[in-house]
Amino acid sequence: MTNYEKHRARLLECPEFRAGYEQEMQSLQLGIHINAIRHDLSLTQKQFAEKIGIDQSLISKLETGEYNPSVQFLHKVANGIGKTLHIEFR
Repeated sequence: MTNYEKHRARLLECPEFRAGYEQEMQSLQLGIHINAIRHDLSLTQKQFAEKIGIDQSLISKLETGEYNPSVQFLHKVANGIGKTLHIEFR
């Protein structure tokens, strides 16, 4: 285990840190997923944003995990690209 992994493991023992860490990871995973969809459609961020009817800067923030979208916003994204949104609890 690397020093980074050891340090992260120690930090994750703190419930408050773990909650924030997991929320950030979810935002990043959503961004990675949106980016993959956009690339599958062979669209630039600007083209993707225009297709959905939003500003390109929101796509950038979404893909980098800097924007925490509402469910309504995610429905707008899904509808704009001809997909449906599914949310589940695990």
